[in-house]
Amino acid sequence: MTADDLRRFARRDWAMAATRKGDYWAQQYQRHGAAPARQAATALLQHIRTVQPDYPSRRHRDEDLLDHRSLQQRLDRAAHAFTSR
Repeated sequence: MTADDLRRFARRDWAMAATRKGDYWAQQYQRHGAAPARQAATALLQHIRTVQPDYPSRRHRDEDLLDHRSLQQRLDRAAHAFTSR
């Protein structure tokens, strides 16, 4: 890997990369259902556990729960906006 490789990577079109990634996963879901996403999630979990064996730690689980509660509150507010009329 060279300095030019790193510069090209840093300057890549990240919005396009995100769009293509979304398109890829949408196609995978259309063709195969949720299985590919579950397989990818399992592979990522296995990998992080090789780097950080105690993952998810209690702290990670607590943070995750807070994120889920925050999302639930936002979804509830959004749903209420559509049903309060």
